[in-house]
Amino acid sequence: MTSVNKERALTILSPLAALLIWQLASYAGLITQRYVPSPLSIAKAGVALAGSGQLETDIYATLRRLVVGFVVGAVPGVLLGIVMGLNRWVRAVLDPLVAALYPIPKIAVLPLLMLLFGLGDTSRVAVVAISVLFLTIINTTVGVMQLDRIYFDVARNYGTPWPRLFLRVILPGTLPTVFAGLRISLGVSLVVLVSAEFVAGRSGVGYLIWSSWETLMVENMFVGIIVVTILGVLSTFLLHELERRLIPWRYDER
Repeated sequence: MTSVNKERALTILSPLAALLIWQLASYAGLITQRYVPSPLSIAKAGVALAGSGQLETDIYATLRRLVVGFVVGAVPGVLLGIVMGLNRWVRAVLDPLVAALYPIPKIAVLPLLMLLFGLGDTSRVAVVAISVLFLTIINTTVGVMQLDRIYFDVARNYGTPWPRLFLRVILPGTLPTVFAGLRISLGVSLVVLVSAEFVAGRSGVGYLIWSSWETLMVENMFVGIIVVTILGVLSTFLLHELERRLIPWRYDER
């Protein structure tokens, strides 16, 4: 078994081991099932929700908002980060704005977005995009600025055209930092989206968790929490695999 396959096996087995320990603790009475149901009870509730179609509807609604918001925030974030990293004048103009707006809790601007875009999906997509935008800008800017200037000097001496310089030097050198920012942004955006669905939604996994809490359906609430966990793990795994394909030199395949 190669090191890559061992790594993937550990990634799959570690959450399964956690679920097994959780179930055994429930059998032993170490966990009060009234407040923290066993994995089997949660699985039964999940099957019931899936049978009614509610679970699939809520997952699809959350995934749609997450994907659209992530793309809308990541693409301009990467482009702006590259421009800020390459041009000190643009960086001087935009850096104070990024520094001022980034610390604002993104969920705090949800009421303003709801006033601007209404109560539909647009406001929740917008809050996800804002969450992704600033993190992506910061990480991409840092990635460009940490490139060794000697590469630019050599390219200039050899008369390398700008498109080739971008594709051969700037983009490959920046991608590791860009993906680091995207992984962080993905986790933050999922947290923000679920929080937005708590307070402004009639569908989505966040709405499932909140409505289950209001009706004291604890098993359904845990179904939503586990679904959020699974979505986070799967989306991070897919992003990691994309990173492995685009920048294979960072990984030791031995």
